[in-house]
Amino acid sequence: MAEDAAGEPPLIRAAGPQDVALLLELFGELARYEHLQDELRATEEQLAEALFGERPAAQALIAELGSQPVGYALFFPTFSSFLASRGVWLEDLFVLPSQRGAGVGRALLAAVAAHVREHGGERLEWAALDWNELALGFYRGLGARTMNEWLTHRLHGDALSNLAGESSDRRAR
Repeated sequence: MAEDAAGEPPLIRAAGPQDVALLLELFGELARYEHLQDELRATEEQLAEALFGERPAAQALIAELGSQPVGYALFFPTFSSFLASRGVWLEDLFVLPSQRGAGVGRALLAAVAAHVREHGGERLEWAALDWNELALGFYRGLGARTMNEWLTHRLHGDALSNLAGESSDRRAR
C-alpha cells in the first residue's frame, strides 16, 4: 500500500459537491497525459449535475496522500445480459505522474472493486489506450484480462444525431 511521507496509506474517499473543481483539474491532468486536451469540454455545472444532481450518472472517488489529492476514479453502473447482473464501467483511473508506482492506483481500483461487490456486481470493466504500457502492465499485474476480441465503438456528434433522427420512438430523442 502506498504511503505518504508520514507513513500513512492513501485515503480513498467519495467525492462530494465541494470536489467538482478539483475533479475538473484532475480531468485536465488526465487529458494532458493522454494528449486529449482538445476534447475536454466539461464545465463545473455539467459535472456537478452529472455526479450530484437529481439522477447522478456516475460516481467519483478521490485518493489523498496526507491531505493532498493525488488521483481519482470515475465510474458508473452497467448490466450484463448474459450474467443478469450488475457491474461497473471504470471511465477514468488517474494518478498524478509524481505519485505513480506507490500503490495509489491499486488502492483506487480496489475501492471501485469493493463497490462492485457491495452492490452485487460480478464484473468491473474499463478501456485503456493501446500505447499506455504503464497502465497495461499494471492491469495485467492485477489479473485483468484484455478483451482482444471486443472492439469499442462510439457514436458522437452528428453521427449520433443522425441515427437518433431515424427513430420512430420520439422518447429516444
